[in-house]
Amino acid sequence: MVLVLAVALGITYLVLHKSNSGNNNSEEKDTPLAISSKTSAFNHSFAVVLNNYYELSDGFAASDSSRITAAIQKLHFSIDSIRFDQFKADTAIVQTAMNLAQSMQGEISGLQKEKTMEQKKREFNMITDELYSLIRTVRYDGSTVYHMRCPNAFADSSEAYWLSPANKIQNPYTGINHTLNNDKTQDQGEVIDSLHFSAPVSE
Repeated sequence: MVLVLAVALGITYLVLHKSNSGNNNSEEKDTPLAISSKTSAFNHSFAVVLNNYYELSDGFAASDSSRITAAIQKLHFSIDSIRFDQFKADTAIVQTAMNLAQSMQGEISGLQKEKTMEQKKREFNMITDELYSLIRTVRYDGSTVYHMRCPNAFADSSEAYWLSPANKIQNPYTGINHTLNNDKTQDQGEVIDSLHFSAPVSE
């Protein structure tokens, strides 16, 4: 009886051990992928895009046409240079990010063709929307980006948005030559969101 009981216990142990090992392997295989994993090369290329966008925004705030032209050319080139090959994420997320970047290029082409400053600013508003969505899609963690709103950006008093590296109002829609410009409009606007996705902790 003792021998039979010992054999039975041994078989039970082996079965349970094998079952547990199988579960562990299953858990390892089923571990979900992180939302994104970005290299320093990707973050650097994305930072260049942001800096060129900020320069474009400053050009509009200063009502400086030559500055706007130079910044939009740099922004166009930097978007083409985003290191999506260094952005490791679910295929759908990567494709969404690339589509947003392509949409930005379309809006940039539209801005370059516009003749009036108001129409250029309307295209700038569209570029802002695309870039805001792109930042959220890739969860850029290189710096904080502030999402700003201008309540009456255009002649029809419609609102518009812009992005800023600082929590300070420097409104690109009410530049020094804006038809509604006065002592207050340059500072008109509000922060409606701030984006800063924490970088993953290194193992």
